[in-house]
Amino acid sequence: MQGFCDCHKATEQAILCIKLDIVFGITGIFTSQNRLIPKHYHMPLSLSIQSRLRHQHETLAELIKGLTEEQLKHRANPAKWSAFENIVHLASYQPVFYKRLQLIEQQDNPAFERYVADNDPVFQQYAERSLKELLENLTTERFLINNHIFQLSETVLRRHGTHPLYGSFSISQWSDFFLLHEAHHLFTIFMLTAAIRKSFQH
Repeated sequence: MQGFCDCHKATEQAILCIKLDIVFGITGIFTSQNRLIPKHYHMPLSLSIQSRLRHQHETLAELIKGLTEEQLKHRANPAKWSAFENIVHLASYQPVFYKRLQLIEQQDNPAFERYVADNDPVFQQYAERSLKELLENLTTERFLINNHIFQLSETVLRRHGTHPLYGSFSISQWSDFFLLHEAHHLFTIFMLTAAIRKSFQH
């Protein structure tokens, strides 16, 4: 009977997992204490990181909708980047992040220097491109990054590289850092484009 009961319990657990997956999008495993543990708790690359890698950059098109390239290039503060220059930075930093990922995979805890956009020749090259080209670059590079990182094993995702200020990060942590950095610039673009639109009201 004990074997029957255990088998019956396992069947019930399997059915519950299927229902949770279908209804709520929750996938998980049962522990010996009969507790459901969502699988993403064990994944080095969280569902939050995966979702933001796939979709966060798409916000940019919404932020700049209806504005011309000339308007985006206007510097409200001469000492600060324009919305366009922030877009250039987002597009040109993606190859830097991709290269760092590859170095972490190839080397044992490589140390990186602080990234300074004004010292990056790629940033200067991208600044000469049109808005349309930049958006295409951003989308293409993001596809390459996602296609690469989503195929990495858990062991590789736990490999480390060292940031000069914040210390040693796993690839998962570098991914989060990359996304938070991107979010900061998206918010900056939001504020700058809002100011441009407000100027139309006067």
